Amino acid sequence: MKKITLVLLGLFLMTACNNTEKKSETSNTTTEEAKVNPKKYPEKLQKVFDAHGGIDNWNKAQTLVYEMVKPDKTEKHITDLHSRKTRLEGKGFTIGYDGKDVWLAQKDTTAFRSNARFYHNLYFYFYAMPFVLGDDGITYDKEESLTYEGVSYPGYKISYGDNVGDSPEDNYFIYYNPETYQMEWLAYTVTYFNGKPNDKRGYIRYENWQDVNGIILPKTLTWFTTDEEGNLKAPRNSVEFTNVSLTEKAMEATIYARPEDGKIVPKG
Repeated sequence: MKKITLVLLGLFLMTACNNTEKKSETSNTTTEEAKVNPKKYPEKLQKVFDAHGGIDNWNKAQTLVYEMVKPDKTEKHITDLHSRKTRLEGKGFTIGYDGKDVWLAQKDTTAFRSNARFYHNLYFYFYAMPFVLGDDGITYDKEESLTYEGVSYPGYKISYGDNVGDSPEDNYFIYYNPETYQMEWLAYTVTYFNGKPNDKRGYIRYENWQDVNGIILPKTLTWFTTDEEGNLKAPRNSVEFTNVSLTEKAMEATIYARPEDGKIVPKG
């Protein structure tokens, strides 16, 4: 702001001829400043982004691909990080988002039994933490620390503006290591199915970090059980992420397009 003020003061004192020239320079300077000044985040959250490779580096990437290994199956997930188009390939089914509609194609009605609209980007949001917390329309508030096995993890509450996503009432709570600033826990609430606020939190532990083109992403997500008071108890189940790639190259649009046997999944 001081720099802009000084430029404006100089413009005021210049002659009309020089004034025109300086205005052009000022416009260029302002444009350059906009390029180098990133979106402002809370100081500690910025350190979390930095500990994971930097949000500017993340924003340069175009396509994220990973295989998600569950006990009984493996799924391949492809996401365009800028448009958030997606394609999920599972056993007997494919789910996609073409930028307008979520679609589902399956061999028979038993191949995929969950809600495809809810599922199409669910694990992407879990896996791409903390970087998805840099999206537009987000409010950040400091959260009470989470304590587990004698370690206190500071955190932030993440809430969304109205009409942001399918379920803006959902909240996330990110907790980071106070020494390394790496993200270690995520808590979340889910309100998608009934549209009503829900205070019950699910907890995920982030472990076994892997370097993917300079971006630090988890290899293992472990869900935890809680007691009646909401305190962490014990690991419940884990999901592994393998064959991860993060590139600046976009996939062909046909990857996300709805096939002939794909059916649009309505909202609600």
